[in-house]
Amino acid sequence: MSAYYNLIARYYDIETADRTDDLVLYSELAGQYGGPIFDVGCGTGRVLLHLAQEGHKVHGIDSSRAMLDLLDNKLAALPHLAEYVSYTEGDILTYEDATLYPLMLLTYNALMHFHDQDEQIALLAKLRSLMKDDGLLIIDLPNAGETFATEDSDSLIFDRTFLDPETGHMVMLQSYSSLDRTMQLMQVDWIYDEITDDGTVRRTIAPHLLRYYFYPEIKLLLERTGFAVEAVYGDTEGNPFEDGCERMVIYATPNS
Repeated sequence: MSAYYNLIARYYDIETADRTDDLVLYSELAGQYGGPIFDVGCGTGRVLLHLAQEGHKVHGIDSSRAMLDLLDNKLAALPHLAEYVSYTEGDILTYEDATLYPLMLLTYNALMHFHDQDEQIALLAKLRSLMKDDGLLIIDLPNAGETFATEDSDSLIFDRTFLDPETGHMVMLQSYSSLDRTMQLMQVDWIYDEITDDGTVRRTIAPHLLRYYFYPEIKLLLERTGFAVEAVYGDTEGNPFEDGCERMVIYATPNS
């Protein structure tokens, strides 16, 4: 997981600049549950810094040093947030902390990086051990049903073009993906073609493996690890989880 993000970290913020629809939800929940908030897979701080700027104390964890370097750069430019932000570089599965958190976030697709059941159970059990008994866990995932209903394609898919923030060079992003429906795994090879000033194309290929989840499976995993599903929605705005919805946003609370 960290190898992929170390490779694409320089592009991450520009690629996710328009991913803001979930921030309102996290602000509302932070106001309701208070801090400290635990952001699992905090990356460059997309959610973490948003909440810190609203005055919430947030602790993040991430295994990618390159992503955390970018977070450090942002924090250096926002010194007033130092009292609200902390993070750990490392593996959540081996993380130890005496703090109990009232709100824990597995934001946009974070759970998809945990591919096998032993890892999934270990992760959720770890989060339960770090959560207050009246706390809340949010898991934001794609609706696997929509992905599994699509036809397979052997085509190279064009995604977007953007300017590399470091060099100013144009970058063309394409992808090739294959879906293993039996194991619920999507292999995506992201292809970044950077066009230099002299017209040379520098290609970076970033392989990425993602695990899809169906709702009954998630429900069982949560129950196995001491949680109960409080609600499930089709997006971060609270719309119904139903056929055709894009996301699966789960609210889980500790079993009493």
